[in-house]
Amino acid sequence: MSEHGPHGAPRDAEQVTPDLRAPGGRGAHPRTGGTLAFVESPVQLLNALEWAHADAQRPGIQGKVTIVVLSPLDPMSRGQLRRVAQLARDEGHAVRWEEARGGPSAPLKTIGALAPELRRAARVVIGDPFSRYVQLLLTITRSRDLVVVDDGTATMEFIAQLARGERLVRWHRSGGRPGPRDLVFAPFSAAARRRLTPGSGSSVEVFSSMPVNDIPEGVRLTPNTFAWTRARFGPPRLTKGADLVGTSLVETGVVDPDRYLEAVRRLARTHGATRYFAHRRESAEKLHELASVTGLEIVRPDLPLELIARRGPIGRTILSFPSTVVHTLPLALAGTEVEVAVCDIDPSWLTEKASPRAEGFLSGVTGTARDVRRLSSTGNA
Repeated sequence: MSEHGPHGAPRDAEQVTPDLRAPGGRGAHPRTGGTLAFVESPVQLLNALEWAHADAQRPGIQGKVTIVVLSPLDPMSRGQLRRVAQLARDEGHAVRWEEARGGPSAPLKTIGALAPELRRAARVVIGDPFSRYVQLLLTITRSRDLVVVDDGTATMEFIAQLARGERLVRWHRSGGRPGPRDLVFAPFSAAARRRLTPGSGSSVEVFSSMPVNDIPEGVRLTPNTFAWTRARFGPPRLTKGADLVGTSLVETGVVDPDRYLEAVRRLARTHGATRYFAHRRESAEKLHELASVTGLEIVRPDLPLELIARRGPIGRTILSFPSTVVHTLPLALAGTEVEVAVCDIDPSWLTEKASPRAEGFLSGVTGTARDVRRLSSTGNA
């Protein structure tokens, strides 16, 4: 299994630890009235950078952003976050790293430490409106100017639920009654939903590359074209073969592991794929079995795939299952000769635990993708 470093060299996911001291480190604080962004994943951080780049083109100003990383626990996500955080520093943004999940008392300490900055911030940017952490933070801020940047395909579901006035629930969560933790947290979730609904004197912007419909009244939608990524990197060198993009649909309980393994094997054989870019949430056991059965080289990317693909080298064809990348890669790779192909999820692949919404949601992700070649569940066009 290889690790794709910033210049193609193998390296460990936790090898690079940026200096967290000022400027841009733990000692850095946002200016009064400035912009404060909260991110919990590498994709959210990348899209916060894209938003800041687009925002800087607007007349009247806006300046640099203080980005707070609410760090997850898994090493793959932490490694990618650290590397994208360094790119943010290179752009002049301040980055504050919070060990937000480092023990039972960590959330309370983190929220307490962030409260003064939250109350001063004129504008707050969030990456995941479904996050309980973020929902708690939204109850503290006094900002009337909120921005939601993409957290992948979840943005589509967020917009739909906001438009319908529903409680915020991730699409892959099973149906049924809310659990005890859901009931305890319900008041905070409801308060966050109200904050994300434009009202008198408040502004809500959604910055997204996803196809979204039925925008709630008062919400401003700004397209994410990956202009910063294209200006900063590439164009990539293209290889002759195909690359396959992994998904965490098995890990989230949506797709049966054996069906997924067979689908990957069939896709690789049909299209001559040689590399498999693993999703950061895919388990080591599953990836080991994939390598043994398919012969694919497993690559653990150290950056979001949009940056990996734009930097290259990358295959002339990128194969994917329904996921965020079928919407983002055509934008990031605009102007190149790379073709993105998406393979449908056959309903028979879904597990008994899959949410009733899973089939329709995944079909919608595929059907609304632009500038991609659509493959059937057999792997053929």
